[in-house]
Amino acid sequence: MTPARGDHAARRAEVSAAVWRVLTERGFAGLTLRAVAGELGATTGLLTHYFPSKRALLRYALDLLDEAHAARPRPHTEAAGPGAEGLAALRAALLDILALTPESAAGGRIWVSSWDAALADPELAADHAARYRRARTRMAGFAAAAQDRGELRTDRTPEDLAGAAQSFVLGLVVQALFAPEEFPPDRQRQLLDGFLADLTATS
Repeated sequence: MTPARGDHAARRAEVSAAVWRVLTERGFAGLTLRAVAGELGATTGLLTHYFPSKRALLRYALDLLDEAHAARPRPHTEAAGPGAEGLAALRAALLDILALTPESAAGGRIWVSSWDAALADPELAADHAARYRRARTRMAGFAAAAQDRGELRTDRTPEDLAGAAQSFVLGLVVQALFAPEEFPPDRQRQLLDGFLADLTATS
């Protein structure tokens, strides 16, 4: 790894690619300075310019995951259309979290592997909590619109509905990762639709 002096962007892109390869192949448990250096064909000493500590490396990896998640295709959101509102928008957002394709399952596997590292460090845990909170806020907006349209029960707050929906799909992702034969894509969709149907009841 010897880009021209001052070519910081190119060097950082190489480092990012190496971190991502380690995450994909080994998960967070295998993410170390030594592993990233091996991917780059560099020394761990060189990497300390970017990551002075293991926490810095893990935090950067979580940011990379966040960027990859934000940039990945969202087929269900796209299928719902740019003007989708209410329950249709909420359902699409939840479907796009599930492990319905090999790509989304691989992404889910990396996210789940990151939980252990985040739970072991208060700062990383706070970062993760903020990410999930932002997602819930977005879902709460969809839930509020669905309530206004008469699509969801109104005896619970949009925030509570969003929290329940997020918790449900994250649990379903874990089930699908550990037992893909028992939770194939069609069953995941059916379970989600059943969950949402229960939220339309008022008692």
